[in-house]
Amino acid sequence: MTKYRKKPVVIEAKQYKGLSNYIEICEFVGKPLDSEYNREIIVIETLEGTMRANTGDYIIKGVKGEFYPCKPDIFEATYEAVE
Repeated sequence: MTKYRKKPVVIEAKQYKGLSNYIEICEFVGKPLDSEYNREIIVIETLEGTMRANTGDYIIKGVKGEFYPCKPDIFEATYEAVE
């Protein structure tokens, strides 16, 4: 089996904190987002279809300008802050 390493790519991301930064996330994504349960969950259209982001999830802007949610544990294991 051949092994591969992920290429180092710098991405932009924001953690969704629910109602307190809903507007900030909408501005980041560039449009209003549908939400559920008093904005505890937001709905994001991704290249793979409609996905839901829970409070605490990260919203990532991909290399082609696409957006998608990522669970905090996966985000923290995959990404580190860039100075």
